[in-house]
Amino acid sequence: MSEKVKPYKDSHASKKEQVTEMFDTISNEYDDLNRVISFGIDVKWRNKVVEIVSKTNPNNILDIATGTGDLAINLTSTSAKEIIGLDISDGMLEVGRRKIKSKQLDNIISMVIGDSEDLPFEDNTFDAITVAFGVRNFETLEKGLAEILRVLKPNGIFVVLETSVPTNPVYKFGYNIYSKFILPTIGKLFSKDKIAYNYLSESASVFPYGEALNNILRKIGFINVKDKPQTMGVATIYTASKA
Repeated sequence: MSEKVKPYKDSHASKKEQVTEMFDTISNEYDDLNRVISFGIDVKWRNKVVEIVSKTNPNNILDIATGTGDLAINLTSTSAKEIIGLDISDGMLEVGRRKIKSKQLDNIISMVIGDSEDLPFEDNTFDAITVAFGVRNFETLEKGLAEILRVLKPNGIFVVLETSVPTNPVYKFGYNIYSKFILPTIGKLFSKDKIAYNYLSESASVFPYGEALNNILRKIGFINVKDKPQTMGVATIYTASKA
């Protein structure tokens, strides 16, 4: 089980409700601030996810926790004829809809509001499912992963891009300084929600990564589970499939 960290510690609302509120609040600033916080490296990580998915020649893709649709947009370079971006924050989705319309991709991408732990799709629906920086926001990680396994087609591919903690002591020290002090400071200076980037930092620090997340994926029922650390281990790409 992953440790449950909530954005607003004084609130009695569920993690799901709090995450929705947080992302609705920061939706219009999220893309620009995200580029600053990651130094733009997140673009490179998403491109690697697209490369992995593209090799499987999917007809349809579900991008969960799609946010403002960056990954969904990038996935149009695959063979997929249909891409669905799903998120619980309508604020984030609305930003994504505007981006998709401006790129004239609304004939391929649909943005859908929905719960990752109660997916509105039938069993064995998607050739590929992706999640970029979203699984640590699930209310119950195992329930969300089980839903993903349910709607993934047999032999389909599941790809996760998520933050992780470097194992090298030197890199880990630098990562901890950045995530505990610099990232929250940037959030306080430039974000409408002064708490949001504290949550994003804290949730990343306690979320299971590497073999710990691999084991959770295997427990849920995924096969061919692999992890590929990125940029000194500050992020990791996980791949898995369904028997």
